[in-house]
Parts: sequence; C-alpha cells; structure tokens
Amino acid sequence: MSNHLFDAFRSAARPDTPFIKTPDGRVWTYADMLDFSGRLASALQQRGVRPGDRVAVQVEKSAEALMLYLACIRAGAVYLPLNIAYTLAELDYFISDAAPRLVVVSPGAQAGVQPVAVRYGAEVETLDDAGGGSLIDLAKNASPAFADVACGPDDLAAILYTSGTTGRSKGAMLTHDNLLSNAQTLVRYWRFTSADRLIHALPIFHTHGLFVASNVVLLSGASMYFLPKFDANEVLRLMGEATSMMGVPTFYVRLVGHPGLTREAAAGMRLFVSGSAPLLADTHRAFSEKTGHAILERYGMTETNMNTSNPYDGDRVPGTVGFPLPGISLRVTDPENGKQLPDGQTGMIEIKGPNVFKGYWRMPEKTMSEFRADGYFITGDLGMIDPRGYVHIVGRGKDLVISGGYNIYPKEVETEIDQIDGVVESAVIGVPHPDFGEGVTAVVIRQPGAAIDEGAILAALADRLARYKQPKRILFLEELPRNTMGKVQKNILRERYKAIYDALASD
Repeated sequence: MSNHLFDAFRSAARPDTPFIKTPDGRVWTYADMLDFSGRLASALQQRGVRPGDRVAVQVEKSAEALMLYLACIRAGAVYLPLNIAYTLAELDYFISDAAPRLVVVSPGAQAGVQPVAVRYGAEVETLDDAGGGSLIDLAKNASPAFADVACGPDDLAAILYTSGTTGRSKGAMLTHDNLLSNAQTLVRYWRFTSADRLIHALPIFHTHGLFVASNVVLLSGASMYFLPKFDANEVLRLMGEATSMMGVPTFYVRLVGHPGLTREAAAGMRLFVSGSAPLLADTHRAFSEKTGHAILERYGMTETNMNTSNPYDGDRVPGTVGFPLPGISLRVTDPENGKQLPDGQTGMIEIKGPNVFKGYWRMPEKTMSEFRADGYFITGDLGMIDPRGYVHIVGRGKDLVISGGYNIYPKEVETEIDQIDGVVESAVIGVPHPDFGEGVTAVVIRQPGAAIDEGAILAALADRLARYKQPKRILFLEELPRNTMGKVQKNILRERYKAIYDALASD
C-alpha cells in the first residue's frame, strides 16, 4: 500500500547507513529506523489509533520521539507535537481542541495529564528522553513488520499549533504533500546528499527541527548528530565531522562569541542555515569574518514550511531571506485591499504553492478569511521585494505601529538603532499614546559596559529617520523576551509598557 510521505523516506533509506548519532555514542541506522518506527506504529494500532486519529506528543527530544513521528505517518495518524514548555492549563486547550486518540507525555507529567486526557476521551502513554516509557515497552514487544497505511498526497500528516501571540493558538493542518514537496525542494536547493552529516540541535516540536531538518535528512538519506539542545562546545567539536547545520539566530550569536569559532574549526562544513527568527546583519557579518562562511537565511512559517531562501550559489545578502523557492509564488499586496504592490513597496506577503497548509483545524471561517479567492495565503508578515528580487521581512502585520496616522514598520527603526555604537539589539513596538494613538517605543539591549543612554540614541536617530518614525521613548533591558525558537515576543513588551504614556493624557 502506498504511504505518500513515508514511501519517499523509505526509498532514500540505505539500511546500513547511520541515520542518527546521539551524544552518548548510540547510532541508529536506517534499518533501525525502519524497524523501530514499525514497532511503534504497531503499538499505536494496539492502543486503538486509527487512520486520521490525532496523536498529541509532549516529550523531551530523543531519537525515540522522532521515531514516534514516523510511526504516526506510517499508521496514517495525524502527528501533533506540543512545546515542552506548555503548562497543564495550555494542554487542556490543545487536547480539547484537537481531540486526540492518544496523548504521549514524559513519565513525570503523566499524573497531571491523565485526568485532562480522560475528560476528553484520550488515552495516555509515556516516553522519556532516555528511550524508556510505557509506549516504548509496548513497541519492544510489537512486530516491526508493519503494513503502512495507505495515505494520499492530500491526507493529513500533522497538525502544528501556531504560537498564539494573540488569542487562542490555531492548529495548522499539514498534508503529506505539503511536507514532501517542501522537503524535496529543499534537498535540491540546498544540495543535500547521502554524504551529508547535519548538526541537529533544534527542538522537534516545531517546523524547523521536525520538518525542515529531519525531513531533509530522511529524504536525502543523510545522517545527523542529534543533540538534546544547543551546546556551543559540542557543536564546535562536531564541526570537525559534520557538513551542515541548521539553527536559529541565538545559536550563531553564541558561536560568534566563542573563541573556538575559527576558519579551521568550520573548514569541513559546507552549509550553515538560519531561520525561525530574523538574523541580525551584524551576526551574519561577524560569522563570515570568523569562518569564511556566509550563513544562509531563509523564511518559513508553521502554515507553509519554507517559502524563500538565499541562494546556495550567489550572494547571501544579510538582512534578507532570499528568493521564492522553486514552485512557490510570492507577492506583496496592499493590506487594505489586497492589490499587488510594485517591487520596493512594503506590504503584506502572500504565498501560493504545494507547501501551503490545508487550513486551520476546526476553524473554517478563519481559514476562508486567510486565503484570497485565487488561492494565495495571507501570511500576516509584512515585507518588500528589492530591485534584485531579494525578499525582505519587515515584521508581522500585528506589529505595525500606526502613530499620528502614519504607518511605521518596526524593522526600519530597529535597523537604524542596531547600527549605533553600544547597541546589541533593539525591538520597536507601538503602545497606547493619548496624542498619537500609538507611540513609537524602542526597547534596547546595550553592549556590556556601554554607557549609551536614551538621549544619545535619540540624538543619533534625529537625522536618520523622519520625525514621525523616531521613538518617543528608549527603554533598556538586559535581554529581550523570546520564545523557544528565538523570536522576540513583542506582545510581552507591549503588555509590560502599555501604560508608559498614561501620564501624558489630559485630565
């Protein structure tokens, strides 16, 4: 029987080739992957999981956890990974909304999750980061000779909940072909082969670590060093054996600050990819100066996987996310009326292609509102296309600041602030202002020991930005609030500083 996504993984698998190497010295070959994912798929069927059923998973990163993803695909189930940081109250929402047949959690969380799962008719099994747990016990006694469930291109493979910075998280429904088509494109575009050895230090509850990194490795028959989390010392050690790495900007910031990052250390590497959050141009340049490698930055999202990429051959331009990937159409439109804008103008990014998700789980009205009549998905990201065709992301639509009737794109202001001596990074937000509607407000991280203050930054911006774009206030923090993928959480900043202009209101 044909299983659209797993058939492609199986055809690339050479049984004796290493698939995963873990820090404790364990090696999983592709034969091990086929065997154990089959056992887990058999165990899922024993627990009553049927094609189309959701399997919610909130566990620590492990090779076995990745095998569970593959087992769900083979069983025709819908894989639902959940951030390990989610609280029990948040889990209650996800379980009630997704109505999974099975919930898999760490053994220590079982007692708390069990009543929630039972309330919504779900069963619970456990899986720990050392390869143990009740689900693993079931799998060890199950048959590896699993007959993969027939799944077509349009069948659901996964539901990933969006980060939900405003309102309730939405479940993005991703099909077999959404995942397969995107991974096939990335394998070709980034030149992955069975000779590649990828450093994988990302979480696997998110698109980047689960679908981009893992699916690309599986589809190319490559190998990966599977680290539980990012460790600069370990990553630098592995660079002597690896060929590629996928990471978030925080990884590269830490590597740039490490004395062990040199041209010699990175000599055997062919590709460094960054995504999930914007990479500062300064980090891009510093990494290039230290290693001779230009980081390849790309742009994707939960609903679409990867949309654009800087070129493998050619200029990888700092501050841009490159060109639309083959087979994917991208346009920039007026957020008010949806009319396409000429290159050079900032507007809403819209995407169309086989990578674009099927819709939001149990939200048909929301799904309809996010798509144009001609099939383009309205991403919520603001951007522009420069004269060379490179795409620039300037921020989320909800982060747009409207002050005194003017639209202000935070990225433009942040770029100017970040160039000032003594500044590491900035985040620009709009907060309520009695005169302007929203006041442009900058939150700045200073370099250690820098004496720069609010007045100095405002003075530096005076001749570099139009007056309406200049911040009303400059605030300082030791670090910016971020989610697990490194994205700055501007909603937290807006909430923290929402009252700073209250004193200006007239009686």
